[in-house]
Amino acid sequence: MLSRIADILVPSVGRLSVTTDPGLTITPGSLFVANHTSLADPAIVLAALHRLGADPAVMAAAGLWRIPVLGRVLAHEGHIPIVRGDRRAAAALDVAAQILEQGRSVLIYAEGGLPRRRDAAEAVPGSFRSGVARLADQTGAPLVPVGQAGARRISSGSAVKQFAGLATAPLRRPGLHVHVGAPVDLGGDLEGCLARARTAVTAAWRTAAARLGEPAALTA
Repeated sequence: MLSRIADILVPSVGRLSVTTDPGLTITPGSLFVANHTSLADPAIVLAALHRLGADPAVMAAAGLWRIPVLGRVLAHEGHIPIVRGDRRAAAALDVAAQILEQGRSVLIYAEGGLPRRRDAAEAVPGSFRSGVARLADQTGAPLVPVGQAGARRISSGSAVKQFAGLATAPLRRPGLHVHVGAPVDLGGDLEGCLARARTAVTAAWRTAAARLGEPAALTA
C-alpha cells in the first residue's frame, strides 16, 4: 500500500521519470541500495520501484514508527525500523536478512543519514556504512543500485525551508528522476564490497542527475 500511495502522491509534487539499465530484470529478494539526499526521496524511490513492479521493505529511522497512522502502516507492511547509534541497529540487519531470504526485496540507504547541506543542489553520494556489505554477504541477495535526483528540489535545508519547499512543490512541480542499474556482484573483502556498491550507486545517481541537467553530474 505504501508504494501505491507514493506512486499516486509523488506526481502531485513533481514530474517523475524512471529509467533502467538495458535489459534489467528485477528478481524477488533483491537488495535495492539508493542514495539519500532528502526527506522526500524515499517516497520518490518507492514510486519509481512500484512502476517497475517492485514493492520492497524499507529500512528507515525508527522515529517514523512514532508518527500516527504512518507508524501503523509501516509496522503492518513489514518495513524495518533502525535505531541508529544503538546495538539494536544490528538487529535490524537480521530482520532484513530474514525478509530477503523469504523472497521479498529490501530498500536500504547505505549512507545512513542525510547530507548536512542547506542548498538544493545534487552531490556525489557520501561514504557507505558496512551494513549493506554485510547484508549482501550474509544473504547472497543481488544488489541493485538506485540513483535518484531532484528530491532536494522538494525538500532540503532548514526546517522552514523544507516546509516551504514541500508546500510550493505542487505549483513548481520540479523534475525528479530515478535510474535503476544492473545488479552488482559484491564478492570479496568488506572494503572492496563497499567500494563496488558505492561506485554502482554513484553511477546510477550520475545518470539520474544528468537527466535533470544537474551541474554536479554534468561536470563530473
